[in-house]
Amino acid sequence: QVQLVESGGGLVQAGDSLRLSCTASGIAFSFHAMGWFRQISGKEREFVAAINRSGGSIAYADSVKGRFTISRDNAKNTGYLQMNSLKPEDTAVYYCAAARSLLGVSSSRTDYNYWGQGTQVTVSS
Repeated sequence: QVQLVESGGGLVQAGDSLRLSCTASGIAFSFHAMGWFRQISGKEREFVAAINRSGGSIAYADSVKGRFTISRDNAKNTGYLQMNSLKPEDTAVYYCAAARSLLGVSSSRTDYNYWGQGTQVTVSS
């Protein structure tokens, strides 16, 4: 059974930092590209960041570039999203996702096969 479990969300103030983790089980994690997406209630799920299998290729949404950092530790089957200088507009449910057929990175939800249950991030002003 494939599971992606996010953790690390919470309530913080504007300017604070959070680190989200995504631990995978039931898949060969090092053979999957990984992405982070976020969703505000009533809106489409949007791309945040992606990293390829080895960690050598990374992409970010323009809205988080320079503030967020995606990384992964294949030995621990875990991916991370370090979020700095958080803004109220970063408030959303954050989801991690894994893609088994991607050799690079992708911002498209349809390229990802497995999804976590999401973790809430709330940034107060």
